Amino acid sequence: MADQKGTNVPTSEVKETNGQVSGELTFEDKVIQKIIGIALEKVDGLLQVDGLLQVDGGFFSNMAERISNSDNVTNGIETEVGKEQVAVDLDVVVEYRKDAQKIYEQIKKVAAEQVKKMTHLDVVEVNVHIEDIKTKEEIEQDKKSDEKQSDNSDESDN
Repeated sequence: MADQKGTNVPTSEVKETNGQVSGELTFEDKVIQKIIGIALEKVDGLLQVDGLLQVDGGFFSNMAERISNSDNVTNGIETEVGKEQVAVDLDVVVEYRKDAQKIYEQIKKVAAEQVKKMTHLDVVEVNVHIEDIKTKEEIEQDKKSDEKQSDNSDESDN
């Protein structure tokens, strides 16, 4: 038997599948964690996910570096990924005087929307553990402290 290009294909290797190709699509936990980590930048009042700071309206400082280093973007995000469903656990710091319940609802909404949009998996559970609350001033101090430590480690590398 010949295919459309004229190559001979043995009849025994040709399988009728009615246009369907079999297989399955699966995702590593870190892929789902990364989707959620990036999506969380949209959550107002969420200051940190396990030590990663929200800065200047974006969720984390140095987004490009974090995205290229998937270990950073997924810090503080634990997931259980099944074939159709996802469960998420987060450790966070929220902004002082912000409504923690509203922040939680926003986290659930953006996590579920982005995971569904990109993977067609359903987020069925989101557990958020608030480790601390901080003012914007405390976050700025933390940022400056982190920058100093980063500068010091850069100097010691040379």
